[in-house]
Amino acid sequence: MTAHVLDRPVWSALTTRQVAFGLGGDHARRFALDIGPLACARDDSVESLAALGDLVPLGGTLVLLQADTIVLPPGIAALSTATGVQMIAERFTPVAFDARVERLTEADASAMLALASLTNPGPFAARTSDLGEFWGVKDGDALVAMAGERMNQPGFIEVSGVCTHPDVRGRGFARALSATVAGRIRARGDVPYLHAYATNKAAIDLYESLGFRLRCRMNVAVIGRV
Repeated sequence: MTAHVLDRPVWSALTTRQVAFGLGGDHARRFALDIGPLACARDDSVESLAALGDLVPLGGTLVLLQADTIVLPPGIAALSTATGVQMIAERFTPVAFDARVERLTEADASAMLALASLTNPGPFAARTSDLGEFWGVKDGDALVAMAGERMNQPGFIEVSGVCTHPDVRGRGFARALSATVAGRIRARGDVPYLHAYATNKAAIDLYESLGFRLRCRMNVAVIGRV
């Protein structure tokens, strides 16, 4: 097992606070199909890797995200790999609430999925927004920016789904939304954390300006059957 609850965040989420959103068993788990493709093995034992391999859908893919080096099950290949960063805000400083930001509801689910499909902030499916609070900015009735909560472990909640429509970038929406979500998490007594690709300097700079710091590097892989 790894040393920190966030080293394998998918596993720790799906075996604690978010067990109801997962599929799998004692050795490997994934989020339900309509939640998203994130998955993880408990460890690198033969049993855990075999269980992870069984979760990979025929003709489909899963996404692995962990601090440990990724070990693939037999018969499974990495279709793409990347290096990410995991950032944590143990001393997050509250930011004044932005009046442009509003709480999103179930009625906004289709608009959230459409915005995520356009901007690709990371894995996002029909029911990803069921995982926690989501906040957004609208231009009239159109949702143009959002951010919310994804993985949830004892003591920690992930800020995720941060995205802005290309037509309105540069107006500070990502900062306002990230600050709102992180502040709400802190107000409930948990520590906000998040993930970004290591090459996304603009996002990392933004999160550092809000009080997030690098906790560790993360390995990312999209996997499928050979």
